[in-house]
Amino acid sequence: MNFEFSDEQNMLREQAQSFLKAECPPQAVRTVLDGDAAFDQRLWQKVVDMGWTATVIPEEYDGLGLSYLELSVIAEELGRCLAPLPFSSSVYLATEAILAAGTDAQKAAWLPKLASGAVIGCLADSEANGHLTAAKLTTRYAQGAITGVKLPVADGDVADFAVVVATSDAGPVLALVDLNQPGCQRQVVTTLDPSRSHASITFEGASAELLGEAGTGWIQLQQLYNRAAVLFAWEQVGGADTALNMAKEYALGRFAFGRPIATYQAIKHKLAAAYVKNTLARGNCYFGAWALSTNSSELPVAAASARVAAIQAYYYAAKENIQTHGGMGFTWEFDCQFPYRRSKLLSVNIGSEAIWQEKLISAIEAQRAA
Repeated sequence: MNFEFSDEQNMLREQAQSFLKAECPPQAVRTVLDGDAAFDQRLWQKVVDMGWTATVIPEEYDGLGLSYLELSVIAEELGRCLAPLPFSSSVYLATEAILAAGTDAQKAAWLPKLASGAVIGCLADSEANGHLTAAKLTTRYAQGAITGVKLPVADGDVADFAVVVATSDAGPVLALVDLNQPGCQRQVVTTLDPSRSHASITFEGASAELLGEAGTGWIQLQQLYNRAAVLFAWEQVGGADTALNMAKEYALGRFAFGRPIATYQAIKHKLAAAYVKNTLARGNCYFGAWALSTNSSELPVAAASARVAAIQAYYYAAKENIQTHGGMGFTWEFDCQFPYRRSKLLSVNIGSEAIWQEKLISAIEAQRAA
């Protein structure tokens, strides 16, 4: 089986790399990190104009109707440049939730706006520290209204609507909530990576509309996680490659005792180990992209494999990048902090490594029992 991308998809990659190299250099990330802006609005509009937010949205809803293979390519390149954008929240999560569970009316109302970038969506699932479970949900849906607190919500401060995970008399539900109504109070919260904004959202009887059938919300959420995990994994692999390349370029140009530090065995071992982890993660991501694009029954295994491998690769490469830079790598002036911050942030988005390891074991056991 050939998991490689096609010539057309590699052309898309080249186009994306050229575009992002010009429009999202490290200084763009630093500007958001140092400043008060929640994200790079100029870059966001250019990404929208490129049609990336419309990639997998069907043509009947003003999308491009492309496959998840094209979206995987875009995800990797956005991760490679550490783009300070709400792309993952709006595309991997909000758009996917509506595509999977929305009625025809909900799709007609929201998908064209998501495709055009007129609105930004997000997923409001977490409520506190620790592993989210259906039994721990306190946010409640009743009679068309949502009450409770979600924290932290990625891009919750800039999103126009949220897909909210809540409990109800019928069981867990997903609900669409317009965040620009009086019943929604938002407060920015600080995270390790300020280039990706987060918020606490308090719902006080906010008007809400069910997404899918009542009582099926938890199953829908797990399916959404599996689909998003593949795309997050590609983003992480792109970032891991950036961290490795930063370390390599510095090691080749930094001299100690008359020779590049890249020639010393200790540095070689660090970079070689990072390369192996990145390559392994990429292999798992290919499997995930295939499973996602074909809607394969193997998606739970493929998604968990890609997610675990990508978390490990990104963190290792980001950490060793700082170590390779020695006593300067940890300072604010160096860009080593960008992939490190992003690696830690993405390692807990939609569940930590430990959670996805459990998912992987459960998926393999279910597959063997079938």
